Amino acid sequence: MFKLKERGTTVPTELMAGVTTFLTMVYIVIVNPGILSKAGMDFHGVFIATVLASIVATLIMGLFANYPIVLAPGMGLNAYFAFSVVGGSGVSWQTALGAVFVAGVLFIVLSLTSFRYMLLDAIPTSLKHAITAGIGLFITFIGLQNAKVIVASPSTLLTLGNLREPMTALTIIGLIVSLILMAYQVRGFLFFGMLITAVLAWIMGLLTMPEAFIAAPTGLSATAFQLDISGVFSSGMFAVIFTFLLITLFDTTGTMLGVAEQAGLLKDNKFPRSRGALLADAIGTSTGALLGTSPTSAYIESSSGVAVGGRTGLTAITVCVLLALTLFFSPIIAVLASIPAITAPALIIVGFLMMNVLRKIEWQDLEEAFPAFLIVVLMPLTYSIATGIGIGFIVYPVLKLLRGKRSDVHPIFYLFAVLFFIQIVFFSH
Repeated sequence: MFKLKERGTTVPTELMAGVTTFLTMVYIVIVNPGILSKAGMDFHGVFIATVLASIVATLIMGLFANYPIVLAPGMGLNAYFAFSVVGGSGVSWQTALGAVFVAGVLFIVLSLTSFRYMLLDAIPTSLKHAITAGIGLFITFIGLQNAKVIVASPSTLLTLGNLREPMTALTIIGLIVSLILMAYQVRGFLFFGMLITAVLAWIMGLLTMPEAFIAAPTGLSATAFQLDISGVFSSGMFAVIFTFLLITLFDTTGTMLGVAEQAGLLKDNKFPRSRGALLADAIGTSTGALLGTSPTSAYIESSSGVAVGGRTGLTAITVCVLLALTLFFSPIIAVLASIPAITAPALIIVGFLMMNVLRKIEWQDLEEAFPAFLIVVLMPLTYSIATGIGIGFIVYPVLKLLRGKRSDVHPIFYLFAVLFFIQIVFFSH
């Protein structure tokens, strides 16, 4: 079924690859509910939704596309959901879930047609890299704020916090621990860094152990089927829908291509069974919205499993089994997520890793570099991923037109620019 012999792997190898991938990405079941709960959502409901949406998307990836790729709610998209859409725009989390669902349905339609390639080709490579880096800077900023390493200042807007505060000091210690583990290439360094920081928090009296470590999963009813689709259209959230769709589409595609290339599964630089792989994410995003979480995305952490020999969907199925087991550990996960010092280092380091793509931008080319620069700096400064993308998308074709390079811009990109201009200038953003 998984073509193990054809791909030169074995069952034990695939199982070990699954365990390795699980350890590198399981931090999301702690971080994601912690972020979305700041938008007013029930922690336990989001926790269960996170696990179930990840399992649904990853099962489809493993069974129908046969790739060792794991999907889960994407970092950056969850921050955009909680801090920009809900926190920044004052939209209810129910309406925000409605926007995720609409984006998921559109993603399903795109996955079934060739239009998905046109959409991906229309966006310049420099801007794709800039969006990834901008999101990385944004979630790093959020991690620093949550831990009060950076605090508000009446004179300069922002300043360095009191590093002697126990929670802030523990955040710095936790960050150092995670970086040491990362430097020594420890598998699952983010997850183990969280556990070590949790032990230190308990020793310092900042963490109180729950009465029970294991419990039956409950609370999904607080978030499941609570989405408000009608509110999406009455609020004019078209830029939000487009942002969810855009980031999910090219982030997932880029990650899948990278992992597939690492595993040697590309054929003539083509991505076989791409429709099934994209459908896995599209259905995962739609399912997640119904259950109560932000959009899913392919995880670059899947490359850790590939590095130890994972080559088939059996790796993904193994991760699904391990994710299902986490459902019974919600008491301890809730405690871990409530301590900023435990989750903030993960946000900071993931943001750092996402900034790596900046080296791929042609900085000597003004028309490519300046719009990319605007996207990167405006995402954290405006506290909005959509605003950063929108301004970059407006400036890019303007510079090309001024330089007489009108044909360098895909026709559909001009439509993106006009829509973002209308949204930013005339509507709430």
